[in-house]
Amino acid sequence: MSSTLSPAWAGLQTHRHDLTYTRIGDLFGTEPNRGPELTIEHDGVVLDYSKNLLTSHTVELLAQLAEERQLSVGIEAMFSGERVNVTEDRAVLHTALRAPAGTVVELDGHDVVPDVHDVLGRMADFSTRVRSGQWRGATGESIRTVVNIGIGGSDLGPAMATLALRQFASDGPDVRFVANVDGHDLARTLHDLDPATTLFVVCSKTFTTVETLTNARTARGWLLAGVDDHAAVAKHFVAVSANTGEVADFGIDPANMFEFWDWVGGRYSLHSAIGLSLMLAIGSGQFHEMLSGAHSMDRHFRTAPLRQNLPVLLGLLGIWYRNFWDAQTHAVLPYDQRLARLPAYLQQLDMESNGKSVGRDGRATPVDTAAVIWGEPGTNGQHAFFQLLYQGTVFVPCDFIGVLEPDHDLPGHHDLLMANLFAQSEALAFGKPEPAAGPSELRAQRTFPGNRPSNTILVPRLTPYSLGQLIALYEHKVFTQGWIWGVNSFDQWGVELGKVLATRIVSELATEDVLAHDSSTNHLIRRYRQTRQAAARAGK
Repeated sequence: MSSTLSPAWAGLQTHRHDLTYTRIGDLFGTEPNRGPELTIEHDGVVLDYSKNLLTSHTVELLAQLAEERQLSVGIEAMFSGERVNVTEDRAVLHTALRAPAGTVVELDGHDVVPDVHDVLGRMADFSTRVRSGQWRGATGESIRTVVNIGIGGSDLGPAMATLALRQFASDGPDVRFVANVDGHDLARTLHDLDPATTLFVVCSKTFTTVETLTNARTARGWLLAGVDDHAAVAKHFVAVSANTGEVADFGIDPANMFEFWDWVGGRYSLHSAIGLSLMLAIGSGQFHEMLSGAHSMDRHFRTAPLRQNLPVLLGLLGIWYRNFWDAQTHAVLPYDQRLARLPAYLQQLDMESNGKSVGRDGRATPVDTAAVIWGEPGTNGQHAFFQLLYQGTVFVPCDFIGVLEPDHDLPGHHDLLMANLFAQSEALAFGKPEPAAGPSELRAQRTFPGNRPSNTILVPRLTPYSLGQLIALYEHKVFTQGWIWGVNSFDQWGVELGKVLATRIVSELATEDVLAHDSSTNHLIRRYRQTRQAAARAGK
């Protein structure tokens, strides 16, 4: 049944109309305990969703929508290894990556958990050898820097997590990340490094990803220019891949290839061998703590009632605003500088998963799907774009993410940070009426309309465990929305066309072949050709 034809969807449309003139402030006025009553918690993660444009009837209708769309059936299908990635005929088992040893997760009659723990064991052994100095480069020196080469899910997750957990990485090597095929990225990463003490982790499932392999080949050339021994590649490169042949052809010893599987999507792969660079930074023990945190949220998502389920509620609230309030964007605002890369990570997770206009049934979706995800850490954002959130004409629901206990001892800083977090959600919700005094032409300028909704998510401390919880929380929020919208959250066909065209164009940039693109693209290619030719004549 189409979402728009369901009784709950129709009920939500009517209910939305009934709430047109409802104010968040009025809801708090009639519900003195609204804050604590609309707060739920699991294993230390707190979600306060009271500052939203909703009533208990809203929540009931949203839960009915989830029931009509058989969300619980979808959740169980994903966890049990059914092929919910229907367009690629694949299971979706990133939750198995953090399942404890002894858990049974079967795919086509095969228990995948022992395979997962075999790779985790190999990762742990390797990271211990590197971190302890037992693994040495071609000249006999220990590794001091690790450079992760990947793109998309092979970069955003481990880069985000390594930054977030830096305080747990004091005993590990310096870990850096290169993703962009723009040579400035790799050049700036390598400029102060010593080839003899640098290890590269090349992450590509197929080991044919153009951007990743371009950077990897350039890095290999840089290494061999500094360590004049072709056998050095095997000492300074390892791979995270499923393509043993391509890995060996590159010069990497297949014994130093760490496998992951086609039932792990790239943007869901941080807890797989894609997290090897993170493990090298923080150690295997802390990495396993992150897996435990994610598994805790997995259990909650799979077993908690829909109305008390953190990821489900986040997902339903997103649907409420996207489809019934026409919210085009959603801001993620972490009030912790260590989570600076979380919005970028969630952009891929959410927009690549649910940015679809065709449903699982092959038909056009009858409703809007993913919102544009964006954000920056507080308090920086307050001095950049919060003006729009407060007084702009764009309706932007927000997630505020806070950490209750800091990991620094600088007096006053954390109190001020958290005061700002609490103040922003309060100001957005309740606003400020027009002042009674002052020049009339300025009164409207000093008025804050309020009625801007937000969630507040709190964790006790930022640890590997709580980061794992946050990652799984948002993963399952995305699944909730995709399932209800009827899209496949686990393919990404939309990224393919640009890759195909780029492969064609790159060969045309260095030739004088006749171009057969549109007039704009032809003109741009010719302009670039002219610049290349001028640089060649100048000897650059």
